[in-house]
Amino acid sequence: MQALYRLFFLFIFSLVMASCGQDHPDESQPRFSEEELQLLDEIRETSILQWTPEMQLLGYKNTPEVSPVRYMTASADPYPLTYAEEQIEEVFYMYDSGVRSLEDYLEQMNVAGLLVLKDDEILLEYYGYDNNEESRWISFSVTKSVLSMLYGIALEQGYFTSLDDEVTDYLPQLEGSAYEGVTLEHILWMSSGVAWNEDYTDPESDVAALEHINTEEELIRYMAGLQRQSQPGTRFNYNTGETNLAGAILKAATGAYPADLASEYLWQPFGMEHDSPWALMGEDDLEHGGCCISATLRDYGRIGLVALRNGETAGGTRLLPEDWMQRSVQPSPGLDGYGYYWWLNNDSDGTYAASGIYGQHIHVNPEKNLVIAMHGKWEQATGSERSAHRRAFIRGLTEAAQDLGESTCCSENR
Repeated sequence: MQALYRLFFLFIFSLVMASCGQDHPDESQPRFSEEELQLLDEIRETSILQWTPEMQLLGYKNTPEVSPVRYMTASADPYPLTYAEEQIEEVFYMYDSGVRSLEDYLEQMNVAGLLVLKDDEILLEYYGYDNNEESRWISFSVTKSVLSMLYGIALEQGYFTSLDDEVTDYLPQLEGSAYEGVTLEHILWMSSGVAWNEDYTDPESDVAALEHINTEEELIRYMAGLQRQSQPGTRFNYNTGETNLAGAILKAATGAYPADLASEYLWQPFGMEHDSPWALMGEDDLEHGGCCISATLRDYGRIGLVALRNGETAGGTRLLPEDWMQRSVQPSPGLDGYGYYWWLNNDSDGTYAASGIYGQHIHVNPEKNLVIAMHGKWEQATGSERSAHRRAFIRGLTEAAQDLGESTCCSENR
């Protein structure tokens, strides 16, 4: 009976949110110049993978002007973040046989925002490109890690029996396709065995085709036409289309759109500070499960804190299954650097990350109780050199944060 009540409540909640989601009040919405209005028209007609730097800057800040969206509603009681007494002023790190500084990284890596949190305190906060603490910025695949949390919530609330449930249990339209026998855990591992081309530079790739899919029905039909490449659970193959499919599975299981589910069970109870739009495939349709939440830097930091706190709010309410984050960051059979939509660094500190193209990143260090969130505007979607540079910088940031703690410790004991 309780399950039926929850389903009924979520259904009503989703109707209410859907009715207002598209016209959600946005007090921070800037006024656009004539040049910006013309550029927004160009942005809407251009693949997001081909945006110029000027398009990136305007488009990344203004998802609701570019795409239909559904909002995740902020909490009336935001999770408190306070400035630490001692701030990180300098960062030095080794990269490419030379010593680099914080200023080098910010400039060379087109950083739009950088936040370092330790023990709920802000050690460093930086904004570029005229952003500030109220500026929202697109997440790209950081959204996948949020979706992973929503799967944990659905499991906690009883909407999934277990991760051994099959995809076709929730989307019978996929019966007879390559998704026969694929489980929810296979989907979370990116190891369904279904063929997919995620080449961002190839206009004929599957990921490029996603931009022409405007409804949930079209998505399911496209995914049903894909071929089997390997046995489920054995081979990692990064697949944004499949994370969009994971959003459709979540909606089928819960009866609610992912953004509405996130509002009720994550954004509001944990204490996110700002309303956050999630881009839709089409007007009043399904969210892109694998992309395009837009949130402030501090709320991205709070996402890291959800992970760090194992899904527990500041007041002690449990949002995720107690072992969910532990399970989420276990290496998958197909790739030891990937869990349930989280990238694993396989280092001694057990660090892991939510990561998106063009420089979006949330680094979580459970050993040092540290979260590092970044907004970025890279020239290319991905790149091994840029990823290596970011890893080196994060090591430097971690050392700088640790040095603060040591100096505080020593000064107190003098």
